[in-house]
Amino acid sequence: MKLTEVLKSRMSFSFEVFPPKTDSGMEKLREALKHYYNFKPDFISCTYGAGGSNAGRNAEICQRIKEDGLTEVLTHFTCIGNTKEKIDGELQNYLSLGVENILAMRGDLPAGWEGTQGDFSHADGLIRYIKTRFPDFCIAAACYPEKHILAPSFEADITHLRSKQDNGAEFLMSQLCHDVEAFKAFVHRIRQAGITIPVVLGIMPALDKDALIRMTLSNGRSIPSELAAIIGKYGDDPAEFKKAGIEYTINQIYRYVAAGIQGLHIYTLNKWEDVEAIVIGSGIRENL
Repeated sequence: MKLTEVLKSRMSFSFEVFPPKTDSGMEKLREALKHYYNFKPDFISCTYGAGGSNAGRNAEICQRIKEDGLTEVLTHFTCIGNTKEKIDGELQNYLSLGVENILAMRGDLPAGWEGTQGDFSHADGLIRYIKTRFPDFCIAAACYPEKHILAPSFEADITHLRSKQDNGAEFLMSQLCHDVEAFKAFVHRIRQAGITIPVVLGIMPALDKDALIRMTLSNGRSIPSELAAIIGKYGDDPAEFKKAGIEYTINQIYRYVAAGIQGLHIYTLNKWEDVEAIVIGSGIRENL
């Protein structure tokens, strides 16, 4: 099923996983998927490593989710190192696995790289190519509620986002955003700019202080005062930080739903126990 069909009828609910590098990590992820399925998500997205590394594991996970037959899958796909010939082969493989939904991005450049070293330098070109060459895909694009860290201005970032829509993107997946008011302002600005496609909000649970700070700041995102207070109060006590972070994340879900989001996407970091506590605690889905 194309995910636009879900977004036409209701707020979508979904999880993101990443491909582990080891066989033992893959076994743990297979177990985690069973728990995610219990919440009847509309889809599960699967990333791959920087520079396209672990792409084989990504395809393996996508295939597993499709074979399990309990939800849809959305694969990530970047410009990094991808020629048109390579894109054709990999996307044909995804189609053969039954994957219909794809998040097309430029991707983060690996250290030392100058440009993508592929046939496309930006996501809009990749989106246009997929739309033309592989029209059976439902294409999502990435968006950045607090501006892409490399964009020279918010206006420039929104212009590129409009180009993604105009070249064939059918909905948007947001980068992590802790600031609800910033997200609401972002949606208002893009609607004024003629960007009409649905926006799925990406939320990162506050579970580990160091990981939270690293991933938030490396993406140029802000840390609201309420979250900063939790870091300051419990930063030296991992168990208490996680407990307070789960409560904070549940309240964030409430705030975002009240703001009228069109989809909620939880970055699981492959940690099913903590994600389960958040989903059950929020009441947004029952464990079936």
